[in-house]
Amino acid sequence: MSVHGGVLRLRTRGRGEITDLTEGVVSVVDASAVARGVATVFVTGSTAAVTTMEYEPGGVRDLTEALERLVPAEGDYAHNRLNHDTNAHAHMRAAIVGPSESIPIVGGRLALGTWQQIVLLDFDERERDRTVTVQVAS
Repeated sequence: MSVHGGVLRLRTRGRGEITDLTEGVVSVVDASAVARGVATVFVTGSTAAVTTMEYEPGGVRDLTEALERLVPAEGDYAHNRLNHDTNAHAHMRAAIVGPSESIPIVGGRLALGTWQQIVLLDFDERERDRTVTVQVAS
């Protein structure tokens, strides 16, 4: 098995911002010249996550609102009390969504659906420099 990799670096605003990573991941896959394998996309940090979705304004708003209902920003969280912090909701949301996705590569292309994109969700309360690692295994 061989592994190729790349890193995507981006500045995010936080507060639930959702960013489309698909183009960057496609660039890493293209550079690897892998015809059949798997691409793993992983974000470093405990307040961000990676998933797939239809990245369009309605879908972005719906996901943002669903996560707010599920894990409200305002709440009585032990993390906040014990650490004199205010971002427990960011940690919870990131843990629920997860830090990575693995996408098959078929015929040199990501096997994504027509309306499916790879996205980064940044739940922290401030701007952050985010690092997303992409590994392509064949």
